Amino acid sequence: MTLVLASASPRRRELLAWLGVPFEIDPAAVEEPLPERHPHPERVARALARHKAAAVAQRRPGDWVVAADTVVVFRGRLLGKPETAEDARAMLQLLRGRWHRVITGVAVARGRRLWVDHATTWVRMRAYSEADIAASIARGEPFDKAGGYAIQDPDLRPVAEWRGCYCNVVGLSIWLTWRLLRRSGWELPRPAQLPDVCRTCPLAFAQE
Repeated sequence: MTLVLASASPRRRELLAWLGVPFEIDPAAVEEPLPERHPHPERVARALARHKAAAVAQRRPGDWVVAADTVVVFRGRLLGKPETAEDARAMLQLLRGRWHRVITGVAVARGRRLWVDHATTWVRMRAYSEADIAASIARGEPFDKAGGYAIQDPDLRPVAEWRGCYCNVVGLSIWLTWRLLRRSGWELPRPAQLPDVCRTCPLAFAQE
């Protein structure tokens, strides 16, 4: 049996490795249209994750495929990955000092079967300066990240606090992925070698 990550994201690759299971990388080359607004953004994240997982599972029907998609939501607006410096600056200014939601849909596919779920984390940004924003853009940090930031960025340090799953904000909830793989029939043991932020995650204590 082979586990496949349908993403080229180095962050998701690092997170999935914490399950302690070898896996292969096979990115899903699909479009990721994102509406500006949606009354149920979790449905958008789940649909995008499902689309990615199904695309890779179609060419690898005997493998377990994991896919994910992250959406940042601020007052009804859905923020994807900024395409330009102006987009990145606008996103970081919009979120500065405010609360928003980060929703990551996760899908596991095997053959034609799919298991999908999502996690939501509330995040409050710190009051970073315009110079902080400019420096982040100059480093190229915002352009492959929903909302234009990474919670783990040691230079910008964008986040003041969060409520929920930390890994969900990075791009892939470890505990949600583990539960979906178990639902799909893979008897994975509970991951043992995890950082403290995962050991205390509220999803670690959720019912299977």
